[in-house]
Amino acid sequence: MDFETKAIHIGLNQENKFGSATSVPLYQTAAFSFNTAEELQEVFEGKRFGYVYTRISNPTITAFELRINSLEEGIGAIATASGMAAIASVIFALTEQGDEIISSESLFGGTYLFFNEVVSKYGVKINYVDLNNIDSLKKLINNKTRLIFLESISNPKLEIPNLKLISNVAKEHNIPVVVDNTLTTPYLWCSKYFGADIIVHSATKYITGNGTAIGGVLIDTGNYNWKDSSVNKIKEQSKKTGNLAFLSVVRSKIYQNIGFSPSPFNVFLHLLGLETLHLRMEKHCSNALALSEYLKNHKKVVDVNYPGLKGNKFHLVGKEQFNNKFSGLLTFSLESKQACFNFINNLKLVKNLANLGDTRTLVIHPDSTIYINCTQEEKKSAGVSDNMIRVSVGLESINDIIEDFSQSLEKI
Repeated sequence: MDFETKAIHIGLNQENKFGSATSVPLYQTAAFSFNTAEELQEVFEGKRFGYVYTRISNPTITAFELRINSLEEGIGAIATASGMAAIASVIFALTEQGDEIISSESLFGGTYLFFNEVVSKYGVKINYVDLNNIDSLKKLINNKTRLIFLESISNPKLEIPNLKLISNVAKEHNIPVVVDNTLTTPYLWCSKYFGADIIVHSATKYITGNGTAIGGVLIDTGNYNWKDSSVNKIKEQSKKTGNLAFLSVVRSKIYQNIGFSPSPFNVFLHLLGLETLHLRMEKHCSNALALSEYLKNHKKVVDVNYPGLKGNKFHLVGKEQFNNKFSGLLTFSLESKQACFNFINNLKLVKNLANLGDTRTLVIHPDSTIYINCTQEEKKSAGVSDNMIRVSVGLESINDIIEDFSQSLEKI
């Protein structure tokens, strides 16, 4: 079954659970009743399957998990309340006090703060590295390293790590690779075939696609053999559940205990979004390329960063990994911070807000917002400067987007 078909149909007909419904029904309920005390006891004993409480599972959420897992060609998925909850679930499952993580130094601000302000507090060391330097990566690996974390396209620096090279190093040391695939989505990139072991998404972004619902999801691609895991709790669990051990530990030991479950209504919106993901991503990519080419030739623009531009440092690796498409995010620089503020303030159509992957074109000044609490050194590692604007290019007519940028640039 092709991507477009799976994005519409998978998860709808689970053993004919939803009857003749053509869309996945919304089970907006906290709990599920049983006819007898014996039936509920058997569910708690694990002798029979049944939905008990939405913090643990829910039919609407299951349908989304089946659909996104099919698109990523994994062995299982777990939907979460946000993209950060998906990342937190993975980190909490794979690490214990005294362990270490290797992460790309080029990260989304929320992930960076989670690592530094939460994970490190519990005695887990974060080793940041330029993943484009494989020798530096090799030098950081030791017997405490539990995972390597990276973003498919880093936000906002827009670097593209070569996953095959990184995965080969990770395999030599039996370390799982975790890929945040939010910017590329499964439509642009099935990262499983480049070596990703675990994939995480912020479903808030391109998956839903219209800024209406917060959510996340994690997928086990099946690449990693958890029987050989250096994490004792997962290795022990593999004796019971085989290669579903990681997902089993996440769901039973992390997800339901912390309360990372999403709202069924939000997941319903994620499902609707997936049905048109392939169409939207094509438009996001073509609009972003056209806008970046316009900005590149504008006299008031100091610099444009978009991997889809042929002269970009990451164009070739992105072309190979993402089938010559580069998603909808770009950054550009003006002469000063004040020029950036003036530009944003003069926009008429484009919105100024902290999100991306929306149908609408969005801008933000990262230095004074997402990264406001970071040091200058941290901002530099993330590719953030005070004269840079991040753009999430939407689905409007490219003529109207360029017209809005043009009239605003003329006023600075």
